[in-house]
Amino acid sequence: MPISRNWLFLLIGALIVAVAALGFKVYQDHREPKGVQLNFGPSGISVQKK
Repeated sequence: MPISRNWLFLLIGALIVAVAALGFKVYQDHREPKGVQLNFGPSGISVQKK
């Protein structure tokens, strides 16, 4: 049962969209957050503005 060309293009397009969405999610997860960062350590609490 051969796959028609339209289905093949649809499958390739869906894969491209899925990979792009996954890449964007990984980028968002590894990006530095903006705002205020609180650090709790042995020397006390420190606040850094990003």
